[in-house]
Amino acid sequence: MASNAKMWVAGAAVVIIAGGAYAAWSGNKSSDAKDDKTSVALVTDGGGIDDKSFNQSAWEGMKSWAKDNGVKEGKGGYAYYPSKTSADFTTNMDQARADGFKNIYGIGFQLVSTINEQSKKHPDTNYMIIDDVAKARKNTVSVTFQSEQSSYLAGVAAAKTTKTNKVGFVGGLKSAVVQSFEAGFTAGAKSVNPDIKVDAQYVGSFTDAGKGKTIASTMYQSGTDVVFSAAGGSGAGVFTEAKDLNEAKNAADKVWVIGVDRDQNPDGAYKAKDGKSNFTLTSSVKKVGKAVTDVTEKTAKGHFPGGKHLVYGLDDKGVALTRGHMSKDAWTAVQDAQKQIIDGDVKVSAK
Repeated sequence: MASNAKMWVAGAAVVIIAGGAYAAWSGNKSSDAKDDKTSVALVTDGGGIDDKSFNQSAWEGMKSWAKDNGVKEGKGGYAYYPSKTSADFTTNMDQARADGFKNIYGIGFQLVSTINEQSKKHPDTNYMIIDDVAKARKNTVSVTFQSEQSSYLAGVAAAKTTKTNKVGFVGGLKSAVVQSFEAGFTAGAKSVNPDIKVDAQYVGSFTDAGKGKTIASTMYQSGTDVVFSAAGGSGAGVFTEAKDLNEAKNAADKVWVIGVDRDQNPDGAYKAKDGKSNFTLTSSVKKVGKAVTDVTEKTAKGHFPGGKHLVYGLDDKGVALTRGHMSKDAWTAVQDAQKQIIDGDVKVSAK
C-alpha cells in the first residue's frame, strides 16, 4: 500500500493535511500507564513505509513487536505518519501528540532537527531519532548503525563478482550517513583489488526512482556490472533498470544489484531469456526493525533509554550482509572480512 494513501487505524477518520495522512480521533485521549509505555507513532522521511528499504524496515519491526505483545494498531497502540517533504515533519509530530501517542520515532537523519525542537518543547513525550544523534535529553534516544561495516562486506562481494573490474554506488541524498555506505563499499572493494574502478553517484533524493534508473543505466552502459544501491525509494529505479537489461539476456550474462537496509532478494527476481533467475547479489542490511523493537521493548518495561546513543554494528548483528547469490568464493571472502572486522583486525572508516 502506498504510504500516502491512508493510515490503518481502527475507528479513525483520515484527514489529509499538507500532503500527508493523519489520524483524527474523537473522544478523550488515552491516559493509562500501559498506553503511555506502548503507544508508538512512526514519522517517516520522504521514503514512506513501502520504500522497500529504511522506512519499511522500521514499520515491519514495529508491527512484529506489536503482534508479539498484543498491541493493536490505532489509538493507544501504534501508527505511522508519512511525510512527503521535510515541511511535514513538525506537523506530523504535532498530530501524533494530539492523537495521544507518548512515544514518537523519527525515521531517518532528516528528522533530527525536528526531534531536537519537539523534545525540548514536550518533555512529557519520548522521542527516538534513527540514523543521527539528537541532543541528549531524558526524553530522547539516538540510534545509529555502523553501516560502513556491512557496506565493506558488500564491496568485497562486488569485487569478487565483477567480470569487468567496474562496480558502482548509487546514493540517495548526499549526507554523512549515506557517504558512510560509499566509504565502506569502496574500501571493501579495494581490499580485494586496489585497481578496481568504483563509480559513485548520488540521486539527491530518496524518492526519485526515475533518476535512480537513469544513473544506473549510465553505469551499466559504461561496463559496470555490479551496482550497490543505497538510495531508499530512489533505489527502486536501479532495480527496474537491472531488470529491464537482464530480461534481454541469458542469466549468465546478467548485471547485478546489491540491496540496502533490508533483504531485497525478492526485488531481484526476474525471467531471463533462458529461464527464471535473480539479480540481487546480496543486501547490506541495516536492522532498523531491530532498533525499533529493542527501544519499544525497553520502554514497555518502563526503561526508556533516555539520553543514550545506541550504536548497532556487526558484533551485535545490528548490520549484516545476506548470503544472497554470491559464489562460494565470494561468500568465503565476505565471512573472512567479517571476522577481521569483529576481531578488530580491520577498522572500517565511515568517511
